[in-house]
Amino acid sequence: MQSRNKILDDMSQLVTNAMGVAQGARTEAETAMKSLLDRWLADRDFVTREEFDAVRAMAQKAREENAALQARLDALEGKSKG
Repeated sequence: MQSRNKILDDMSQLVTNAMGVAQGARTEAETAMKSLLDRWLADRDFVTREEFDAVRAMAQKAREENAALQARLDALEGKSKG
């Protein structure tokens, strides 16, 4: 009976060790894939969200300034016709 418990203990230890190795391999694979994806994205010159938002704000401001200038031109044209 004692040898049977020893075999079960050894099998349990083997499974526990295998799970630890599998978890380590999974973590290493995830890290490698993330690194590969980060490098691929960096090589594509994609903009960051912050850069996109900054350019969007600049474009919105330019549209507002253009609308204000157009209103001034329209007002000046109205005075010159009158």
